[in-house]
Amino acid sequence: MPSQEARSAPLDPPVSPEELLRFLKDPRSYPHHPARVDFLQTHASYVFLVPPYVYKVKKPVNFGFLDYSTLEKRKHFCEQEVALNRELCSEAYLGVLPIVRENGALHFEGAGEPVEYAVRMAQLPGEFFAKHLLPQGLFGTPELDRVAERLAAFYQGQPPKESVLDWGRVEKLRITSDENFTQTEGDIGKTIDRVTWETLRFFTEEFYRQRASLFERRVREGWIKDGHGDLHLEHIHISPQGLCIYDRIEFNDRFRSVDVASDAAFLAMDLAFQDRLDLGRYFLEQMARRMNDPEMLELTDFYCCQRAYVRGKVESMTARDPLVPFAAQEQCRRRAGRYFQLGLRYATVGSRPTALAVLGRVGAGKTTLAAGLARELGWEQLSSDSLRKQLAGLPAGERPGEEVRSWLYSPAFSEKVYDELFRRTLEALRTRSGCIIDATFSRREERHRLHEICSQAGATLVLLEAEAGEALRRGRLQAREEQPGTISDARVENLELLDGRFEPPTEAFEQTPLRISCEKSPEAAVSEALHALASRKAAALL
Repeated sequence: MPSQEARSAPLDPPVSPEELLRFLKDPRSYPHHPARVDFLQTHASYVFLVPPYVYKVKKPVNFGFLDYSTLEKRKHFCEQEVALNRELCSEAYLGVLPIVRENGALHFEGAGEPVEYAVRMAQLPGEFFAKHLLPQGLFGTPELDRVAERLAAFYQGQPPKESVLDWGRVEKLRITSDENFTQTEGDIGKTIDRVTWETLRFFTEEFYRQRASLFERRVREGWIKDGHGDLHLEHIHISPQGLCIYDRIEFNDRFRSVDVASDAAFLAMDLAFQDRLDLGRYFLEQMARRMNDPEMLELTDFYCCQRAYVRGKVESMTARDPLVPFAAQEQCRRRAGRYFQLGLRYATVGSRPTALAVLGRVGAGKTTLAAGLARELGWEQLSSDSLRKQLAGLPAGERPGEEVRSWLYSPAFSEKVYDELFRRTLEALRTRSGCIIDATFSRREERHRLHEICSQAGATLVLLEAEAGEALRRGRLQAREEQPGTISDARVENLELLDGRFEPPTEAFEQTPLRISCEKSPEAAVSEALHALASRKAAALL
C-alpha cells in the first residue's frame, strides 16, 4: 500500500502539467477562440471558463477515495460525469473532448493520439448561482422549496437497489469516516487542532454505537439512494426559467450512495457555513415533509457534521497542492478551519440556537473553561466579571478598593449586570445562533431567568458546571493576589461566604448539568466538556 503522500502526489501523465496548463490558458487553443480564459482549480480538477463554455480537466492524482491516475481512468470518469449529471442538469453537460498531440502541438480533437480529456459544459449565467444569490437575499425559502421539490422527485423516482442500500450500513459508513480521520491526521496543528479532531472522531463513533438500530432501519426502509453526493451552494443554479443541480460525484459510487438525510445535510451545512443556520434547518424540514420522512431529522446533525468534515478535508488537501498559489493556499487553510469548527458545533450542540452556560463555585475554573469552549466553537464569550467592570466604568484588570467593591457587588448592581448579560445573550442567540455565558449563576432565580431567555429565543440551554476541590480553588484565589490583570475580584478571604451563597443547580426546569473537572490543564477540561456534549448529542439528548 503506497503512503498517503505517494498517493496524493501527481502521477506521471502523458503530458506535463506545465505544458497542459499553457495550452488550456491560451484562448487560441479553443475552437471558438474566446476573448479570455479564466482559470480555477480544486484538489482534483483544473477548470477553465471560456464563455460561453466551461472546460474541466481532471488532475492525474490518486487520493485513495479518488483515482484519476491514468489517462484511461480520466477518460472514463469524464464520461461518467457527463452521464450522471444529465439527470439533474441536462442543459449544461455537452460532452467529452479529447486533447490530442498532433505534429508536436496540442489540439482539441483531431487525428493525433489523445493525451488528455476535458468535460465540455455550457457556462451558466453567473448571476443565478445560489452562492451569489444568498448574500443578496435572493436565495431563501421559495428557492429552497424548488430545490427540495426537484430533489424529492429525483429520490422518489429511484427503486430500491441492494448495491446502493448496502452503503447505509454502519460498517460501510465507517469506511468513509475512518478514511476522513486518517487523511486529516497530518493536518492537526495546521487546519484542525487535536481537541477538535479527537472530539469529532469520538462523536462519530458514539453516534454509530448509540444509533445503530436507526441506521439499520434506514436501510430496511429504502432511504439509501444514488444521490448527488456533493450538494452545496456552488452546485445549484436557479433562475426564474429553470433549476440546474450540477457536479454530481462521479469518481466514487459510495460517495453518491447515501441516505437522503446525508445528501440534504450537505446543503444545510453549507447554508450554515454562510451564517444561515436558519435556512439550513428550513431546508431539512422541507425535505423531511416532501419525502414523508420525519425520522431523517434525527440524522441530519450527524450528517451535517460529516459533510462539514469532508469540506474541511478537501480544503486542507487543496492547501497542500504545490501548484496552488500561496495566497490561495492560505485562504483554503482558513476555510478548512471554519469547516472543522462548524463540524464541531454539529457534534456538540447541533443546529438549534444554543446557549452554553458555564457556571460554578468561585475559583473552580469556569472562566478558563468558557474561554476554551468559545475558542473551539468560535462563539462569543459573555462574561459577568468583564461586564460588571464595563458597566461600572472600571479598568478590567484593576481590583478596586473596599468601598467601591461594596456597591460593585451589591444586590442592586448585580441585578443590573445580569439584566445586561441576559440582554446580550438574547441578542447573540437571535443573530449568531450561539454563545458561551460565563457567570457563577449562584442563585436559582438567575438560572430560571436564563432559561426563560433561551425559551424566548427558541434556543437550547445547556449547563456546564466547572468543578474543582476546595484546596485547589483556595490556591487559585490566593494566586490571584500575585497576578496583575485578573478581572475577577474574588479572593481567598471571600471563599466561605461565596460558597455559602451558591445554590446547586437542581431545579426541575434544568437539564442535569454536565459536571466538568477543571483540576487538570485547561486543555483537558475543554476536551472533557466537548466529549460530554458530544456524548449527549449522540444519545439525542440535545
